[in-house]
Amino acid sequence: MGAGILDDAAAISAETAELRHAIHREPEIGLDLPKTQRKVLEALDGLPLEVSCGQSLSSVTAVLRGARPGKTVLLRGDMDALPVDERTGVPYASAVPGAMHACGHDLHTAMLAGAARLLSARQADLAGNVIFMFQPGEEGNGGARIMISEGVLDAAGERPAAAFALHVASSVLPLGLVASKAGTAMAAADTLHVTVRGRGGHGSQPHLAADPIPAACEMVTALQTMVTRRFDVFDPVVLTVGTFHAGTTDNVIPDDAAFVATVRTFSPQSRERVRDAALQLIRQLAAAHNLEADAEFRDGYPVTVNDQAEFGFAERTAGELLGEGKFLTAPFPLTGSEDFSYVLEQVPGAFLMVGACPAGTDPATAPYNHSAEAVFDDAVLAEGTALYAELALRKLSALAAG
Repeated sequence: MGAGILDDAAAISAETAELRHAIHREPEIGLDLPKTQRKVLEALDGLPLEVSCGQSLSSVTAVLRGARPGKTVLLRGDMDALPVDERTGVPYASAVPGAMHACGHDLHTAMLAGAARLLSARQADLAGNVIFMFQPGEEGNGGARIMISEGVLDAAGERPAAAFALHVASSVLPLGLVASKAGTAMAAADTLHVTVRGRGGHGSQPHLAADPIPAACEMVTALQTMVTRRFDVFDPVVLTVGTFHAGTTDNVIPDDAAFVATVRTFSPQSRERVRDAALQLIRQLAAAHNLEADAEFRDGYPVTVNDQAEFGFAERTAGELLGEGKFLTAPFPLTGSEDFSYVLEQVPGAFLMVGACPAGTDPATAPYNHSAEAVFDDAVLAEGTALYAELALRKLSALAAG
């Protein structure tokens, strides 16, 4: 099964690369990706697929129905770019100022379209259905959640029995190496927004004002202490204050001071606990300074959790398809977050990282995903295309066999 898929993926790799380059040249950000959507629809044209587009976002959902009845498997590929000015110098570099496929979503889209071709050619042997989920808005917009609300999980008439997603990495992993882990694979990402409200005055007479800045500074350091003292080091919390704004000049005490933090957690339990603990800490420190504080914990992406059985299946499939030593069981979760987590909350599945570091480049020093200099090697396209297709083929075959 695997060798034929790899050969067929290699046979269409030039066309897969051409689609990837076209998407890369015209990156689009967020939920509205009309040019990318059009390219995907053109790539799927003529295949025996039931294709539909999103209502409130530029998604594409395609369903392939096998010749024989069976269960359903979902494959996800995200399509959106980032607000980054590209500095790679590649021939197909972004032609859109301020936008770049710095996270490799152009490869995911091209590989998933290639997998749709490979699986369509095997429709007669397919027992069950495949949902191809082409998703906008992964970079912070929650496109997966919106697609779920618009019915992507029910597109084949029944919920998928399993769901899989691939994500390329421009560094860390050598080219073609697949890595993931069972259980928590990526962190939840939430934000803490705090405004400390005081009373402005002259910088030379702070006793006549109510200075919010020292209280806000104390909150920043106290939050770091809270993380290290109140949470288990083996179920960690990462809290980073990324913005801090207060005042206009050196001798004026402002009315307000505000900061925003990103909060990463690796279990639903820690996610809930840090929310309560942080808000309580902010309120109590404000009261200790005789001030008021507005604090809000805004939910981002949930924890990305790989199902134990589906991870094991994906590990075996990748190892047998790509060869011995090509799958790495990651020792730790990634501290980044993923909105494929919304799918995995409802469907057992696995999220896999695939090394796309250019050949001859040291993965340890190569520019990381989201960098303006991140480069992803086209050589990974054939293996990624084949892996998408093989995961669906083997899973449907196993489900049909009972």
